[in-house]
This record gives sequence, C-alpha cells and structure tokens, in this order.
Amino acid sequence: MTEHLPAASIEAVETSLASAGYIASRQIATAVFLAQRIEKPILVEGPAGVGKTELAKALAASRNLSMIRLQCYEGLDEAKALYEWKYAKQLLYTQILKDKVGEVLGGAETLPAALSRLHDFGDVFFSREFVEPRPLLQALQQTNGCVLLIDEIDKADAEFEALLLEILSDFQITIPELGTISAIVPPTVILTSNGERDLGDALKRRCLHLHIGFPDQKLEERIIESRVPGISQSLRKQIVGFINEVRTLDLKKLPSVSETIDWARVLVLLEAPELDSETVKETLNVLLKYEADIETTLPQVGALVAKAGRQNVFG
Repeated sequence: MTEHLPAASIEAVETSLASAGYIASRQIATAVFLAQRIEKPILVEGPAGVGKTELAKALAASRNLSMIRLQCYEGLDEAKALYEWKYAKQLLYTQILKDKVGEVLGGAETLPAALSRLHDFGDVFFSREFVEPRPLLQALQQTNGCVLLIDEIDKADAEFEALLLEILSDFQITIPELGTISAIVPPTVILTSNGERDLGDALKRRCLHLHIGFPDQKLEERIIESRVPGISQSLRKQIVGFINEVRTLDLKKLPSVSETIDWARVLVLLEAPELDSETVKETLNVLLKYEADIETTLPQVGALVAKAGRQNVFG
C-alpha cells in the first residue's frame, strides 16, 4: 500500500492492520474502509480492553501516519483540547510595547491617531504566533494528515461534545480572533467510548458507528497468535476456551482481549505446556481485576480447565 494513502479495499485494510499487529474482524475492516473513503469519523464503542484504542494505533502505524491522542476526562475544556493563548509571551510583548510606546506613537499628532496605532499593534497579540495548539488544532495542521484519537469521549462532560461538532463535520475549528482554520489534510478520526454515559445525537450523526465486543474464539486465537510469539497452538486454544467459559460467569468485570494477551504472555513466561488448575489459580490475578471476581472463579477453576481441555481435544 502506498504510504499515507488509505487502503483500496476491505481486504487491503485487513492486511494493512495485520501488518501492524492488529487482527481485525470483517466488521472492523469494513468500518475503517468506509470511514476513509467518505471521510467520516468512527465512533467505536464496546467494553474496555477489546481493542478500541489499539485500532487507532494500528491504523496510524499501518499508514505511516502520526497519531495525535486526546485523552478525555471530566472537566476537559477547549484550552486543553483546542488551543490556548501563550499568555507569558503576550505579557512579554506587552512589556516591550510599554518600553517602546514612544516609538510606536511617534509622529501621531492627534489622540485618535495614537489610539489607531496602538490598536494596530495590539492586534498582533491575537495572531497565530501567540496560539498554543492543543490536540484538535494540532491534528488539523498536519501536512500529511494524521490519525486523531479522541479516547474515552464518554468520560468528558456532555457540554464538551459541542466543541467537537465543527471538527467532526467539517474538519475545521473557529477561533474568534483568527477566524476559521481548516485542515490541511482531513485527519482520520477515531472516537472511543466505554459506555459510561449516553452520547448526544448530534455527535453520533457525524460518525460511523462501530461496536467492538468480545471476539469469537477463532478470532481471539488469531489475536493471541499475532501478539504472543512462541505460544503453542494447544495452549492457545486452551487459554481462549477457558476465558470464554469465565466470561459466562457473573463477574464485575469480564476479562477482555487485553487481559487474554497478558495472561497468555505470563503462561509462556512460566513455560506452562498446558493449562492446569494450580497454574491457573496462581495467575488468576492477571486475568481478573477484582478480588470478588477471583473469589467467585476460584472454586470453579478445576471444572473450567477440564472443559477447556475437552474443547481443545474435540473442537
């Protein structure tokens, strides 16, 4: 694929993402292909740890583009997301103006003429030279384009969504003192949400929707194969089978793909040839993040390991 250019087909997207270590389902590859073709952001929803953020990283890597990340949080405002003025530099220039006021006003014969000269000089303080670009503005200024990741948008206040609407629909922002700044090359925009709150209709209308859930067993095996070199096929199948069974339990947080990968790496590090109850119990804290979930799972480890082993033999 030509550097920076979007893939020519859905299959090419799958291949390109795989080259960056991201094993995409057909649904994910289709969404990426369409978003690039019609230049619309993708709103990616789903539980934590299923690969939403990794999709943006892999997309940037596969196209050899920079990735600019805006991490959302409660209270995020335009000064941190869009731009802010370089106040220290403006203050310095104010001091310079004060020291040179005689030269600035030199030749002004009337008060209106003096005020006009001061006004012309004052406009300099609100020029691009004094703007400190934040992630959203930085993304518009990339000469080769970029991947803009707006991560965990559901953690920001609902009011913050209004700041995004212009950039999501027209790839531009308006700064009152400077006017409208449009993207040199429209960025590929990925927004992620873990579903902590409902997002507004205005934001959703501007995006393609993609939900990434837990992968099926075959896809998750491919993901582990890609991300955990050296793992045996037998152990890989047992791990995925065991985790699929754990996901049927009533837990506070079900293990995600990221936990699957971490656990597989730990088992390879421990040189485990296959799953056994003792090893699983000793490493269950890698897979589960709450003590209550560990306590719920521990009594069932033996049965879950046995079931995963049978699936490996017959499946």
